[in-house]
Amino acid sequence: MQPSLLNPAPMAPSSPTQLHPLSLLAQVSSRQATGCLQVVAPTNTWLLHLDQGQLTYVSTVERAFERLDNHLRRLSVQVPSLVSAVRVQVRLLFEQQATTATADYQAICWLVEQQHLHPNQASTLVETLSKEVLEAFLDVRQGSYELVEGNSLGNAPRYCQLNLRTTVEECYARLKQRHNGLGQLNGGYQRKGTAPEAAPAVATSGPSFQRGGTRPGAKAQYTIACIDDSPTVLQAINSFLDDKIFSVIMIDDPVKALMQVIRTKPDLILLDVTMPSLDGYELCSLLRRHPDFKNTPIIMVTSNTGFIDRAKAKLVRASGYLTKPFNQSDLLKFIFKYLN
Repeated sequence: MQPSLLNPAPMAPSSPTQLHPLSLLAQVSSRQATGCLQVVAPTNTWLLHLDQGQLTYVSTVERAFERLDNHLRRLSVQVPSLVSAVRVQVRLLFEQQATTATADYQAICWLVEQQHLHPNQASTLVETLSKEVLEAFLDVRQGSYELVEGNSLGNAPRYCQLNLRTTVEECYARLKQRHNGLGQLNGGYQRKGTAPEAAPAVATSGPSFQRGGTRPGAKAQYTIACIDDSPTVLQAINSFLDDKIFSVIMIDDPVKALMQVIRTKPDLILLDVTMPSLDGYELCSLLRRHPDFKNTPIIMVTSNTGFIDRAKAKLVRASGYLTKPFNQSDLLKFIFKYLN
């Protein structure tokens, strides 16, 4: 049996290969991992500390203390106690341990213990450092990774917990903006073969459609399965789809949906992401394991538009990603795009 998102297989060490940071982060987010995700790239080793899928600290092995010292030097303008002698002492005490996964974090904890930093200042510092390193990590394209599970920061205080999805979105947007400023379209993310994380865009044009008519060469009627725990959404989709062209199967119980879909074998499945008992990603994963649905278009329908959400959809081999709210025209263009 293949691993699912809710019951994932352990993330075993990978061999050096092409790396897709967004997909990798989607995996650790889905499994709500606790531990240290270690990514070895040609230029550096990246250390992402996680607590139940939330980021607690992000660092690297190389240049960790150079980066920390730069931030402490800037911070010393507002914090007089961070004099040069204190910063030198930090490096003497901890830099020799820089090969460990937590040496720079331990240095920040020491500064708080010695009252050179207030915990609130440490929290801001940890967040700033983490986002800076994460932004650079999103640009990594080659490497191997291993998730070392467990409490990677030991008994050290947790100065912040960053929501992985929103933090990645923020860093990705900033990275993209920075690359665009350098004249590199989309920061290289649209280079051929380098962005499997990106979900297919909603079609801006598609086959013409008129109520009561069919396209030349089209089937007389398509069966569309709509799986959503909201009767309001189901009724809206049903009203958008002409009954002369579409036979709509409305399913409001995700637990029973699998058997109903297997029984009816629809031409296309519209699947809500957020449902009780069984979410859309897990249901999509289950459907893809069934031989009858390996190639059936499965469209995730959700109001979540983040990079992590789209990467999750890609992981379970969803065909597309339709964002709520949508109108009749949006829905029809999207459906015919995949029915073609």
